[in-house]
Amino acid sequence: MSVQWTLVACFLYAEIALVVLLILPFISAKTWQKFFKSRFLRSIESQANLYFMVFIVILVLLFIDSVREMSKYTSDKIQDSGHGHLDAEMQHSMKLFRAQRNFYIAGFALFLCLVVRRLVVLIGTQAQLEAQAEASIKQAKGASQHSRQLLEQLSTSQSRDNLNNENEGNKKIEKQENELRKLREDLATAKEDAVKYRVNCDAMRKQAESVSEEYDRLRVEHERLQRDFERQSNSGDHKKDK
Repeated sequence: MSVQWTLVACFLYAEIALVVLLILPFISAKTWQKFFKSRFLRSIESQANLYFMVFIVILVLLFIDSVREMSKYTSDKIQDSGHGHLDAEMQHSMKLFRAQRNFYIAGFALFLCLVVRRLVVLIGTQAQLEAQAEASIKQAKGASQHSRQLLEQLSTSQSRDNLNNENEGNKKIEKQENELRKLREDLATAKEDAVKYRVNCDAMRKQAESVSEEYDRLRVEHERLQRDFERQSNSGDHKKDK
């Protein structure tokens, strides 16, 4: 394997390891958000998009090159299928297999690069939604406590009102009722925000599960391709020995 394809394969393995880390259930979104907001990542944040685009361009060029090589050796094999020496045919088959291997390596690396970027965005969004939900719950608790205090004050003021200040007391009660109505509306809004957060969390969990299923499928496909490569390599060495 040449140097550039060795680097691409190492990059693919690193992407697989990163995807596994990102989908681990015991690492919360808040933990990842703290890591993403660390001082080191903030220092390279301005150049992160540039690095990402450079990686994408390199992977796309390598992917196109692998498609070209695979198409080239496939067409040559079709033309030379009727005649040719056994050693030359074996060499041609090995080159075709290498082109196919490079095609899968570049394709999976390009796909996982997009998957990793999407996972990072989803984890950041989930962390923000969790923070907003906690703030909404605290606000709802504060509004509930405030309304309880207002009700206690209202009952106390009603018991202490004099008959001579009945009109003034009615005005205070009306004002307090308006405040209580407003607090109840704020509490209902906070509950709606909490429900929306739960719905968003369920959607993100389903997306994470779909990504995990896709990763398992890709891992099975990778293992199958590796077994095919080893089997073809062993058959090629066996034929050379003969």
